[in-house]
Amino acid sequence: MDAPASFLPELEEVVQHGSPEKRAETLRRIANLFLGWAPNFNDDHVALFDDVMGCLIKEIENKALAELSRRLGPIPNAPQGIVRTLADNDDIAVAEPVLRAGRLSDPDLMRIAETKSQAHLLALSTRKGISEAVADVIVTRGDREVSRSIANNDQARLSDGAFTTLVKRAEDDNVLAERVGLRTDIPPRLFRQLLMQASEVVQNRLLARAKPETQAEIRRVLQVVTDEVGAKVGPRNYTVAIATVRALSKQRKLTEADVVDFARGGKYEETIVALATICSVPVEVVDRLMSGERADPVLILARAVGFSWPTVSEIMNARPGIKPTPQVLDGALENFERLTTATAQRVVRFWQVRQGTGE
Repeated sequence: MDAPASFLPELEEVVQHGSPEKRAETLRRIANLFLGWAPNFNDDHVALFDDVMGCLIKEIENKALAELSRRLGPIPNAPQGIVRTLADNDDIAVAEPVLRAGRLSDPDLMRIAETKSQAHLLALSTRKGISEAVADVIVTRGDREVSRSIANNDQARLSDGAFTTLVKRAEDDNVLAERVGLRTDIPPRLFRQLLMQASEVVQNRLLARAKPETQAEIRRVLQVVTDEVGAKVGPRNYTVAIATVRALSKQRKLTEADVVDFARGGKYEETIVALATICSVPVEVVDRLMSGERADPVLILARAVGFSWPTVSEIMNARPGIKPTPQVLDGALENFERLTTATAQRVVRFWQVRQGTGE
């Protein structure tokens, strides 16, 4: 430790009379010394650096503190007092590096999670090995972005209570639903609840990415959902609409524009028949799927045959009953953009096979 001793006279002067700029420069030199030799220092050495840096860190502008935080964040034996001070800073640019990976105890993490901003919670949500107690606070206080982030962190240990909260929030957040559903540690009863409430796009994504041993359970739950939807929907008379669409299809091939024209004209039955014809799915199947509350069947059918989002929006607005809100349309657009053609076509083939209309 001879090198740090050589700084002592200068350090005393800087601490007593140095300007913020001089303090920042001296702090940078001390940090360089520590970082260059960190693997060789024992606990007493680290404690000395902690004390020295603690004397210098006061009255230093946040830009310099943010630089120090970025440098100390990945160091396993970084001075814990300095790391704690940086993590407590209200400026997220200073706190974030050490919140994501810094040397912080569970009590430190708990205090920060309970008192700091959503930006601090978001940084904490990415840490490796977050304990259940800390994760509970993050989930309870966190907003949508924080919830999505911690659900995506497979090294965060989530309690039943945290999972329950996330599953509840996932009712109107398909991104969160998918991330929670892909966790291998989700309790089975909550996974079933998540599937029951999830959109069809999310259900099929989870099915496609599930392990073989869980696919049978997913299919069983999805069949229950399908049966419940079918039981709630009464029959609709398509006789006139089928005749109209068939007459048009004899003249020329049906197109996306025809579906849009029917939808805009308030001709719901003709819209269903035209969509079913283009997708090669029975009218009664499309009718049952479209009569539910979920927008996903529209998205899947449209994506499978290459329809655009404006067409999807027209079809959704053509459905009888309460029209979709801007929030519902925004969520549907997000799902539509995430849905691949291959996935949509795979689901449509499933509908075709179940009705005996395809191989």
